[in-house]
Formats: sequence, structure tokens, C-alpha cells
Amino acid sequence: MQTNFTLAQLADPDTAESEKILRTCVHCGFCTATCPTYTLLGDELDSPRGRIYLVKEMLEQGRAATATDAKHIDRCLSCLSCMTTCPSGVHYMHLVDHARAHIAETYTRPTGERWLRRLLAFVMPRTGLFRLMMMGAAVAKSLGGARWLPGKLGNALALVPGFPKAPAETDRPQVFPAQGTRRGRVALLAGCVQPVLRPEINAATIRLLNRLGIEVVVPEGVGCCGALGHHMGFTDQSHRLARNNIEAWRRAGDLDAILVTASGCGTTVKDYGYMFRTEADIKEAAAEVSAKTRDVTEYLTTLGVAGSAPKLKVAYHSACSMQHGQKISEPPRALLKSAGFDVVEIPEGHLCCGSAGTYNLLQPELSAQLRDRKAANIAKTTPDLVATGNIGCLQQLAGAIEVPIVHTVELLDWATGGPMPAELSKVRPL
Repeated sequence: MQTNFTLAQLADPDTAESEKILRTCVHCGFCTATCPTYTLLGDELDSPRGRIYLVKEMLEQGRAATATDAKHIDRCLSCLSCMTTCPSGVHYMHLVDHARAHIAETYTRPTGERWLRRLLAFVMPRTGLFRLMMMGAAVAKSLGGARWLPGKLGNALALVPGFPKAPAETDRPQVFPAQGTRRGRVALLAGCVQPVLRPEINAATIRLLNRLGIEVVVPEGVGCCGALGHHMGFTDQSHRLARNNIEAWRRAGDLDAILVTASGCGTTVKDYGYMFRTEADIKEAAAEVSAKTRDVTEYLTTLGVAGSAPKLKVAYHSACSMQHGQKISEPPRALLKSAGFDVVEIPEGHLCCGSAGTYNLLQPELSAQLRDRKAANIAKTTPDLVATGNIGCLQQLAGAIEVPIVHTVELLDWATGGPMPAELSKVRPL
């Protein structure tokens, strides 16, 4: 793609990087075949290629974003399926992130939309505050609030799964010693939303790693990875949170790896090196953090996990941030198979379930269509249960399918001596 940026514009490192990305696009349209929103809407502006044209025009002209720009960029899930498909290697993720930051800086959204975004960006990264909000939301939902609250607030309330879980001991900063001979030492990102909705995921991760001889550190000072704000264009917030994490992991001492159990967070942490590439005081530390970051299933494949699971058919849902963002496909499936599960593939596995961070709250109609499409494809496999590696996908699908859905690591923990995941006991004896 030909571009016409001025030298003054290219002096900005983000614009210079976006210009490089734009120039790699050859307009081939392969991305349209795998884009969820184009699949649903058939609108060129709701395809990666169409959005690339919007971003090019917006940045090249140096103008403020318009309502049209915001509408079509907002509809992007950042599922990154287009990056898996693209034969030219267009780094769409960095381009759309730049576009979102530009929109946040130059476009004034309608009042309700603006305050909803600010509320989500303020509350969700703060685990304690998010737990309180979820408690209040659960009460409001029980009183029928989803019917009388306006617009997206009512839709958001309808997604509340119930009262949040109590704080778990495993999420408190501390060291969990290895059992037997220590084979390694890792830090675990506890997360911000996951400890409120599914604290048992981190607990299962720690149990499993300890049994395999791995010391697990939950460091003091590590919080939200920054992804939630980053994908809404609030880069000041996301960089502040990321910087805090980098400093906290530096203080944690020697680490073989930094493990993440939510693939959406993992994609962002692995991008810290890029985020801080121009900040001399921290860019080396950021690059080191990104280089050490692993999805928990990536790391487990280096240890070897063999179990004796019940003969259950598991439909594996590969989160977009896992298969497209981090290019991790085989490790989770191989681990489940080695643990004894019968793993089956979900049709249209490349398409997003519609969760996408805060997307199901900000774009509820499109999100619901994608959720229902994914649920129908899961049903075709007639599984006993579903496994996934991302808390957002797990919560998105939990109320839409007729079988339980759990994190991959919960099944691995169970198959190697840990307790049966509580979600499975709710359905039928196993």
C-alpha cells in the first residue's frame, strides 16, 4: 500500500511504525474470509482491509477521528484472525491499537458510551473494587435490573454470572514451594478479573506446578496487565500498569518464566517489549519480561504432564488471543491428550466467541451473535465438557452451552492428582 506521510509525521514513533505496517498490506482481501465481523455483517469497513483504509486516511491526514471511524474500529474484536490469515505479514494488532489510542485522544463519544468506558477502565483492573461491583451487580440482577437499566448497562448486567467468589489464598503475594526436588522457579500473574470470577484456576495452576517440582511466586505489586485499558485506547493507563508489573517482576529475583493463565493477558505481556521500545529507562527490562512470558500450557509442555483422566470427550476452544495472538495451537491439545482426555475439534474454530475483553459489554449485539454461533458449533461435537485457556471466553460461553466449561489447567490438575473441578460436579457424577 502506498503511503504519503510527511517527515514531521514520521518523527512520531507510533506513526512511523503504523506507516511500515500500512505499506505491507497488498489489498489481497484474504483477511476478509476469516474476520468475524465481516462474516456477520458483510461490510467492507467491518473487515481488516476496510479498517486499514480508515486508519490510513485518519493518520495520514492527521485529522481527528470521526463517528464513522470510531464505529468500525470499535467493532473490531482484536481477535487477530486476520494476522493468522495474512500472507504479507501485516501486523494489524499494533495498527489497530494505534488507531484506538488516536480515537480516544481526538474523538468525543456520546456521554453514556464515554462514561461506560471510563467505568470499565477504572473498576476492572482493581480486583477489590471489581469484586464489590460484581456483588452489587449480582444483587441488581436478582432484582430484575437487567430489564429496567438502559441500553448497554442492562446488557452488561445480564452477563453477570452471579455472586463473585471470595478472595482466594493463592492470589495473595507469597511463595509456593516446589514438592520434592525443585526443577524451576516461576512467577504467576494472578490477574485482576480472573481471581474474582474463577480463583480456582490459579489454585489449580499452583498445585499442578508444585507437584511437578516448580516453585511458584506470586510477586508483590503485580496487578492488571493493562490489556483492558489498552484495547479501549487508554494507553497512559495501560503503560502505567505494565510498568508497575515490570518493576515488580524485576524485584522478584531470578525467574525461569513468567506464567499467565489468561491468554488475553499473555498476548499483552508478551508485547511489553514493543510497548516500551522507545523508553530508554525500561525498554530492556520490558523486552526481558516479554521474552520470559509463557502461557501456562507452553511451560507445561517443557515439563511433561501425564495423567489418568476419566474417558471424557473434551471440546477444546482455542481463544483468539491464544491461537492468533500468541500462535499457540498444539500445546494445550497435546497436554489434554497426554492426560487421557479425548480431545475433539470445534467447527469454525478460528472464529471468535465474542468475548474479546470488554467487547461483550461494549458491542453486545455482535458479541451475542458470535457467542451463539460458537455455542452451536460446540453442540455439534456432543462433548462432555469444554476446555479453554482464557477467562473471558470461559465466562462468555458458560451460560450459552449445555455442558460445563473449565480452564485447561484445571483438567490437567485433576488428571494428575488434584481435585475435580467444581464446575463438573454441578452437572453429573463423574
